[in-house]
Amino acid sequence: MTVSILGCGWYGLEFAKSLVDKWIKIKGSTTTPGKLSLLAQYGIAPYKIDLSPDNEIVDLDFFVCDILWISIPPKTRAGQGAEYLTKLERLIPYITGNNIKQVVLISSTGVYGDNNTEVTELDMPEPDSESGKILLSAEKLLKAHTEFTTTIIRFGGLIGPGRDPGGFFAGKKDISNGDAPINLIHLTDCIGVSNAILDKQAFGQIYNAVSPMHPTRSEFYTAAAIKSGLQEPEFAHEKKSWKIVSTVNVDRILGYKYQVMI
Repeated sequence: MTVSILGCGWYGLEFAKSLVDKWIKIKGSTTTPGKLSLLAQYGIAPYKIDLSPDNEIVDLDFFVCDILWISIPPKTRAGQGAEYLTKLERLIPYITGNNIKQVVLISSTGVYGDNNTEVTELDMPEPDSESGKILLSAEKLLKAHTEFTTTIIRFGGLIGPGRDPGGFFAGKKDISNGDAPINLIHLTDCIGVSNAILDKQAFGQIYNAVSPMHPTRSEFYTAAAIKSGLQEPEFAHEKKSWKIVSTVNVDRILGYKYQVMI
Protein backbone atom coordinates (compact mmCIF):
# COMPACT_ATOMS: atom_id res chain seq x y z
CA MET A 1 0.00 0.00 0.00
CA THR A 2 1.14 3.51 -0.80
CA VAL A 3 -0.09 6.61 1.05
CA SER A 4 0.66 10.04 -0.40
CA ILE A 5 0.40 12.96 2.03
CA LEU A 6 -0.12 16.29 0.32
CA GLY A 7 1.27 18.85 2.72
CA CYS A 8 3.88 17.71 5.23
CA GLY A 9 3.56 20.61 7.62
CA TRP A 10 3.06 20.61 11.40
CA TYR A 11 0.60 17.73 11.32
CA GLY A 12 1.39 16.13 7.95
CA LEU A 13 5.06 15.49 8.69
CA GLU A 14 4.38 13.87 12.06
CA PHE A 15 1.62 11.76 10.56
CA ALA A 16 3.92 10.65 7.75
CA LYS A 17 6.64 9.73 10.25
CA SER A 18 4.14 7.61 12.19
CA LEU A 19 3.40 5.57 9.07
CA VAL A 20 6.90 4.84 7.83
CA ASP A 21 7.21 1.59 9.78
CA LYS A 22 3.60 0.60 9.18
CA TRP A 23 2.91 1.01 5.50
CA ILE A 24 4.72 -0.19 2.39
CA LYS A 25 5.54 3.27 1.08
CA ILE A 26 4.90 6.82 2.24
CA LYS A 27 5.16 9.75 -0.14
CA GLY A 28 5.19 13.28 1.23
CA SER A 29 4.94 16.65 -0.46
CA THR A 30 6.18 20.12 0.39
CA THR A 31 6.36 23.46 -1.40
CA THR A 32 9.71 24.18 0.24
CA PRO A 33 12.73 22.74 -1.62
CA GLY A 34 14.86 22.77 1.53
CA LYS A 35 12.43 20.44 3.25
CA LEU A 36 12.85 17.63 0.75
CA SER A 37 15.97 16.32 2.45
CA LEU A 38 14.17 16.35 5.80
CA LEU A 39 11.41 14.13 4.42
CA ALA A 40 13.95 11.74 2.98
CA GLN A 41 15.77 11.64 6.31
CA TYR A 42 12.67 10.13 7.90
CA GLY A 43 12.17 7.53 5.18
CA ILE A 44 9.46 9.50 3.40
CA ALA A 45 9.70 9.67 -0.38
CA PRO A 46 9.97 13.46 -0.98
CA TYR A 47 8.13 15.44 -3.68
CA LYS A 48 7.88 19.14 -4.42
CA ILE A 49 4.24 19.83 -5.21
CA ASP A 50 2.86 23.35 -5.61
CA LEU A 51 -0.70 23.83 -6.83
CA SER A 52 -0.62 27.62 -6.77
CA PRO A 53 -2.30 29.06 -9.90
CA ASP A 54 0.75 31.06 -10.94
CA ASN A 55 3.41 28.54 -9.91
CA GLU A 56 2.13 25.02 -10.44
CA ILE A 57 4.73 22.31 -9.91
CA VAL A 58 3.54 18.71 -10.06
CA ASP A 59 5.45 15.44 -10.02
CA LEU A 60 3.02 12.90 -11.43
CA ASP A 61 4.63 10.00 -9.56
CA PHE A 62 3.37 11.48 -6.29
CA PHE A 63 -0.16 10.63 -7.35
CA VAL A 64 0.64 6.98 -8.00
CA CYS A 65 -0.81 5.80 -4.70
CA ASP A 66 -3.70 4.00 -3.04
CA ILE A 67 -4.66 6.77 -0.60
CA LEU A 68 -4.26 10.53 -1.02
CA TRP A 69 -4.20 12.44 2.28
CA ILE A 70 -4.82 16.16 1.75
CA SER A 71 -3.36 18.31 4.52
CA ILE A 72 -2.92 21.78 3.06
CA PRO A 73 -4.34 24.83 4.89
CA PRO A 74 -6.75 27.27 3.24
CA LYS A 75 -4.74 30.29 4.49
CA THR A 76 -7.83 32.50 4.61
CA ARG A 77 -6.11 35.02 6.89
CA ALA A 78 -3.57 35.56 4.13
CA GLY A 79 -6.38 36.13 1.64
CA GLN A 80 -5.80 32.82 -0.16
CA GLY A 81 -9.13 31.15 0.59
CA ALA A 82 -10.45 31.16 -2.96
CA GLU A 83 -7.09 29.87 -4.18
CA TYR A 84 -7.48 26.88 -1.84
CA LEU A 85 -10.58 25.70 -3.67
CA THR A 86 -8.81 26.16 -6.99
CA LYS A 87 -5.98 23.95 -5.75
CA LEU A 88 -8.41 21.19 -4.82
CA GLU A 89 -10.14 21.44 -8.18
CA ARG A 90 -6.76 20.99 -9.86
CA LEU A 91 -6.25 17.79 -7.88
CA ILE A 92 -9.28 16.04 -9.34
CA PRO A 93 -7.72 15.03 -12.70
CA TYR A 94 -4.66 13.63 -10.90
CA ILE A 95 -6.89 11.63 -8.55
CA THR A 96 -9.14 10.19 -11.25
CA GLY A 97 -6.31 9.80 -13.77
CA ASN A 98 -4.39 7.59 -11.35
CA ASN A 99 -7.49 5.72 -10.20
CA ILE A 100 -6.97 6.73 -6.56
CA LYS A 101 -9.90 5.24 -4.66
CA GLN A 102 -9.47 6.81 -1.22
CA VAL A 103 -9.09 10.54 -0.53
CA VAL A 104 -8.85 11.96 3.00
CA LEU A 105 -9.33 15.69 3.55
CA ILE A 106 -8.15 17.43 6.70
CA SER A 107 -10.87 19.95 7.53
CA SER A 108 -11.80 21.82 10.70
CA THR A 109 -14.54 22.13 13.28
CA GLY A 110 -14.73 25.70 11.98
CA VAL A 111 -17.38 24.39 9.57
CA TYR A 112 -19.74 24.56 12.55
CA GLY A 113 -20.86 28.03 13.50
CA ASP A 114 -20.97 29.31 17.08
CA ASN A 115 -24.69 28.67 17.49
CA ASN A 116 -24.73 28.11 21.25
CA THR A 117 -25.30 24.38 21.04
CA GLU A 118 -23.59 20.98 20.89
CA VAL A 119 -22.94 19.52 17.45
CA THR A 120 -21.82 16.14 16.08
CA GLU A 121 -21.18 14.73 12.62
CA LEU A 122 -24.92 14.14 12.36
CA ASP A 123 -25.63 17.89 12.37
CA MET A 124 -25.63 20.06 9.28
CA PRO A 125 -22.71 22.54 9.43
CA GLU A 126 -23.62 26.23 9.42
CA PRO A 127 -20.28 28.05 9.23
CA ASP A 128 -20.16 31.68 10.31
CA SER A 129 -16.55 32.41 9.34
CA GLU A 130 -14.85 32.75 5.97
CA SER A 131 -12.51 29.83 6.64
CA GLY A 132 -15.40 27.64 7.77
CA LYS A 133 -17.37 28.41 4.62
CA ILE A 134 -14.38 27.68 2.40
CA LEU A 135 -13.63 24.37 4.15
CA LEU A 136 -17.25 23.27 3.86
CA SER A 137 -17.13 24.10 0.15
CA ALA A 138 -13.95 22.02 -0.10
CA GLU A 139 -15.64 19.07 1.57
CA LYS A 140 -18.59 19.29 -0.81
CA LEU A 141 -16.30 19.66 -3.83
CA LEU A 142 -14.55 16.37 -3.13
CA LYS A 143 -17.65 14.48 -2.01
CA ALA A 144 -19.40 15.40 -5.26
CA HIS A 145 -17.03 13.09 -7.14
CA THR A 146 -18.16 9.47 -7.09
CA GLU A 147 -15.03 8.09 -8.75
CA PHE A 148 -13.37 7.99 -5.35
CA THR A 149 -14.41 7.83 -1.70
CA THR A 150 -13.89 10.97 0.39
CA THR A 151 -13.18 10.86 4.12
CA ILE A 152 -13.35 14.08 6.15
CA ILE A 153 -11.46 14.68 9.40
CA ARG A 154 -12.56 17.86 11.18
CA PHE A 155 -9.85 18.75 13.69
CA GLY A 156 -10.54 21.06 16.62
CA GLY A 157 -8.06 23.77 17.55
CA LEU A 158 -4.56 22.35 17.28
CA ILE A 159 -2.14 22.26 20.19
CA GLY A 160 1.09 20.38 20.79
CA PRO A 161 4.81 20.79 20.09
CA GLY A 162 5.46 24.33 18.86
CA ARG A 163 1.89 25.36 19.69
CA ASP A 164 1.96 25.98 23.42
CA PRO A 165 -1.50 27.23 24.43
CA GLY A 166 0.07 28.92 27.45
CA GLY A 167 1.32 31.69 25.19
CA PHE A 168 -1.92 32.27 23.28
CA PHE A 169 -3.32 34.84 25.74
CA ALA A 170 -0.53 35.24 28.31
CA GLY A 171 -0.57 38.67 29.94
CA LYS A 172 -3.59 39.91 28.03
CA LYS A 173 -6.52 41.53 29.84
CA ASP A 174 -10.27 41.77 29.45
CA ILE A 175 -10.39 38.87 26.98
CA SER A 176 -13.95 38.29 25.82
CA ASN A 177 -16.06 35.14 26.14
CA GLY A 178 -14.16 33.69 29.07
CA ASP A 179 -16.92 31.28 30.06
CA ALA A 180 -17.32 29.75 26.59
CA PRO A 181 -16.22 26.10 26.16
CA ILE A 182 -13.17 25.21 24.07
CA ASN A 183 -12.78 22.59 21.34
CA LEU A 184 -9.15 21.51 21.04
CA ILE A 185 -7.10 18.48 20.07
CA HIS A 186 -3.46 17.61 20.77
CA LEU A 187 -1.15 16.53 17.94
CA THR A 188 -0.81 13.11 19.58
CA ASP A 189 -4.52 12.52 19.08
CA CYS A 190 -4.52 13.99 15.57
CA ILE A 191 -2.07 11.22 14.70
CA GLY A 192 -3.99 8.65 16.74
CA VAL A 193 -7.34 9.29 15.04
CA SER A 194 -5.69 9.31 11.60
CA ASN A 195 -3.97 5.99 12.23
CA ALA A 196 -7.21 4.49 13.54
CA ILE A 197 -8.93 5.33 10.26
CA LEU A 198 -6.17 3.63 8.30
CA ASP A 199 -5.96 0.62 10.62
CA LYS A 200 -9.68 -0.03 10.33
CA GLN A 201 -9.91 1.11 6.69
CA ALA A 202 -12.85 3.18 7.95
CA PHE A 203 -13.17 5.43 4.92
CA GLY A 204 -16.12 7.38 3.58
CA GLN A 205 -17.10 8.96 6.89
CA ILE A 206 -16.88 12.35 8.59
CA TYR A 207 -14.95 12.42 11.87
CA ASN A 208 -15.01 15.24 14.41
CA ALA A 209 -11.60 14.89 16.04
CA VAL A 210 -11.82 16.91 19.27
CA SER A 211 -10.88 16.19 22.86
CA PRO A 212 -13.97 15.10 24.83
CA MET A 213 -13.10 17.63 27.54
CA HIS A 214 -14.45 21.17 27.10
CA PRO A 215 -13.28 23.46 29.91
CA THR A 216 -13.95 27.18 29.60
CA ARG A 217 -11.53 29.48 27.81
CA SER A 218 -10.72 31.12 31.12
CA GLU A 219 -10.03 27.83 32.92
CA PHE A 220 -7.92 26.28 30.19
CA TYR A 221 -5.78 29.19 29.05
CA THR A 222 -5.12 30.45 32.56
CA ALA A 223 -3.92 27.00 33.64
CA ALA A 224 -1.84 26.70 30.46
CA ALA A 225 -0.13 30.05 31.10
CA ILE A 226 0.68 29.09 34.70
CA LYS A 227 2.07 25.73 33.53
CA SER A 228 4.35 27.53 31.06
CA GLY A 229 5.51 30.04 33.67
CA LEU A 230 3.87 32.95 31.87
CA GLN A 231 1.75 35.82 33.11
CA GLU A 232 -1.86 34.84 33.67
CA PRO A 233 -4.41 36.23 31.24
CA GLU A 234 -7.54 37.97 32.49
CA PHE A 235 -10.86 36.96 30.93
CA ALA A 236 -14.26 38.60 31.05
CA HIS A 237 -16.63 36.17 32.74
CA GLU A 238 -19.23 36.05 30.01
CA LYS A 239 -20.59 33.42 27.65
CA LYS A 240 -21.45 34.92 24.31
CA SER A 241 -21.37 32.82 21.13
CA TRP A 242 -20.07 29.26 21.61
CA LYS A 243 -20.34 25.63 20.56
CA ILE A 244 -19.36 22.22 21.87
CA VAL A 245 -18.10 19.91 19.15
CA SER A 246 -18.63 16.25 20.00
CA THR A 247 -18.35 13.05 17.99
CA VAL A 248 -20.41 10.03 17.17
CA ASN A 249 -18.16 8.41 14.59
CA VAL A 250 -14.81 8.47 16.41
CA ASP A 251 -16.40 6.48 19.21
CA ARG A 252 -18.79 4.27 17.23
CA ILE A 253 -16.67 3.46 14.20
CA LEU A 254 -13.08 3.83 15.37
CA GLY A 255 -13.42 3.04 19.06
CA TYR A 256 -10.55 5.47 19.59
CA LYS A 257 -9.65 6.61 23.11
CA TYR A 258 -8.03 10.02 23.46
CA GLN A 259 -4.53 10.03 24.91
CA VAL A 260 -4.25 13.71 25.86
CA MET A 261 -7.15 15.12 27.83
CA ILE A 262 -7.40 18.89 27.39
